Amino acid sequence: MDIKLTPITKEHQKEIIDIFNYYVENSFAAYPENKLPYEFFEKFLQMCAGYPAIVAQDENKNILGFGMLRAYHSLATFAQTAEITYFVKPEWTGRGIGKVMLDYLMREGKRKGLTSILASISSLNEGSVNFHGKNGFVECGRFKNIGRKNGKVFDVVYMQKTL
Repeated sequence: MDIKLTPITKEHQKEIIDIFNYYVENSFAAYPENKLPYEFFEKFLQMCAGYPAIVAQDENKNILGFGMLRAYHSLATFAQTAEITYFVKPEWTGRGIGKVMLDYLMREGKRKGLTSILASISSLNEGSVNFHGKNGFVECGRFKNIGRKNGKVFDVVYMQKTL
């Protein structure tokens, strides 16, 4: 399958929020307990301003997922570090789309001058922890029992990749 990556635009609002809300309602991959309104898309755009942010599309321009880098911290002291976020439609996971987005975001982040990318992952999201580990991220920190969603307590695992 040919995957095309294009910059996120306001036209992608509905599809991106729908993908994100699937993970809100059905997993620990997204931290909110309740679905986000479509207006939250503006917050996504603000968070990733100045950083690579893309949608993955098939040959028919159907959106299969989205990914973005965002500032780790607002102080210039940390300007060389970004956090990564990406989600793939559940029916398209396991087909290499996440890897294509990750590789692109790392490459573009490096071109932007980043030296480190962080991933914040729920300890109950073992698939994401494994995916990042297979792609060169290492666990660099763990905040124990700080998350609570749907009555379950979880750790937040920080994984890091040096570019």
